[in-house]
Amino acid sequence: MIIHNSSRIGDRPLKRATNLTLTSEVLEEAKKLGINISKVCDTFLESLVKQEKERLWKLENTKFIDEYNQLTDKEGLPLDKWRSF
Repeated sequence: MIIHNSSRIGDRPLKRATNLTLTSEVLEEAKKLGINISKVCDTFLESLVKQEKERLWKLENTKFIDEYNQLTDKEGLPLDKWRSF
């Protein structure tokens, strides 16, 4: 029995068509330069999603991070006495 991951086909992620509204001048210049608009948009959006997830994670964990930093400032790192460097 073959089980397919719903977000990937083999090594490739699934792609879905979508509509974008772009500035016509920029679009024409990109086409003249041979820029793959889908690839550029996908790469930029992937980066933006990653940055936003990181920002939200930091925001959600700010209290823990601050408390941990205060604890290590006060008591040092947990395994500090076994460090050899």
